[in-house]
Amino acid sequence: MSKKLFSRYSLGAQALPNRVVMAPMNRNRASDWHLAPTAMTARYYAQRASAGLIIAEGTPVSPQARGCARTPGIYSAAQIAGWQNVTRAVHREGGRIYLQLWHVGRVGHCSLRADGSPPVGPSTVCLENDRVPILTGSREPVLAPCDPPRALTTGEVKAIVADFARAADNAMAAGFDGVEIHAANGYLFDQFRCPYLNDRRDEYGGATSGRWRFLIETVEAVTATVGKERVGVRISPLGTAHEMQFDPAPLFTYGYLACQLDRLGIGYLHVYDQSGSWMHDPQSDLLQHLRACYSKTMILCGGFDRERAEAALRADCGDLIAFGKHFIANPDLVERLRIEAPLAPWNSATIYKGGAKGYVDYPTLEEEAVSVM
Repeated sequence: MSKKLFSRYSLGAQALPNRVVMAPMNRNRASDWHLAPTAMTARYYAQRASAGLIIAEGTPVSPQARGCARTPGIYSAAQIAGWQNVTRAVHREGGRIYLQLWHVGRVGHCSLRADGSPPVGPSTVCLENDRVPILTGSREPVLAPCDPPRALTTGEVKAIVADFARAADNAMAAGFDGVEIHAANGYLFDQFRCPYLNDRRDEYGGATSGRWRFLIETVEAVTATVGKERVGVRISPLGTAHEMQFDPAPLFTYGYLACQLDRLGIGYLHVYDQSGSWMHDPQSDLLQHLRACYSKTMILCGGFDRERAEAALRADCGDLIAFGKHFIANPDLVERLRIEAPLAPWNSATIYKGGAKGYVDYPTLEEEAVSVM
């Protein structure tokens, strides 16, 4: 029987009513003081609870892990309480929600931490052109160049592994159904993977196995905390976000990781194609290789519409399909896709702006129909 986008799927113990995943997207709506989710955040996710699975936005695991203004964390009591309101709201609507655990590494600014400490990374190689949103004297975030990073010591790397395990435990206390480790998009784990950035001479550098060691140890610590079926990992092969360069041997590099994650038995591998190109070729060497190396649930993300999603499922390239920005402007995206209704466009100016506009005010089809009566 061929897979269908709107067919049921079992993700570990989670029974998903469809194969549509809401991809993690930063929306920068946390409270200024506690950096916690607000009642508006709970409403935002509850509006989208018809997704088979919601993966909530990248969430810093510690103060050091932050890379931009107004991103909610998962390391304080106030943040856990804020996320509890979110998970309760989603569960009341019959949804399922994971939290993406995040450390930005070198992508950041000193002002984002109370102690003014610099960003950290595998080395001291600095971003040249990237900008991150910070808060100054005004209420509106402004874009600032990234500050030069400090190279982490071996002991500090091990401490960050513990930060992720603690954050995963906090996520369970907040009521999440599982967690996703963010190893994509040029952030900390991706930086350690990258041979152009990682010039370390300790156990976390050198060969491919050394450069992935940090992530593998983190996955082991998180699965020991919450259980392997509740853990996913997101990667972005061939991605160039945050001034990353192509991996010189992507099939070997990502195939090695996929085999290790398969050995550890985690719940899913989330593969993001930033270009929205190679993932839509069923004959892609990289996609086929990942599918062969990883035997469990694979989520595909990057440039999907209904037609492309159905084609990927028919070709058995993946098991679940993640949609990103379409979920911003279409809280009822699953229903719109199901009946092939037009999709509303998102307003780029309000994605990270703050406030309700462009966040919780996009109407459903039903609400649109009522407004024109």
